[in-house]
Amino acid sequence: MAKSGRVNVKLRSTESHHMYVTTKNPRTTPQRLEQRKYDPFVKKHVLYRESK
Repeated sequence: MAKSGRVNVKLRSTESHHMYVTTKNPRTTPQRLEQRKYDPFVKKHVLYRESK
């Protein structure tokens, strides 16, 4: 059986210390992810960036 090649990445909020965990395929997306997601600490949608 072949490996999937997907890796787990942490998405950290730019407004607070909240974090989401998701997966990505590093072959198709070599750059760092940036997504707007809901931050429950500030109670609004903010930018989340991939961290190490």
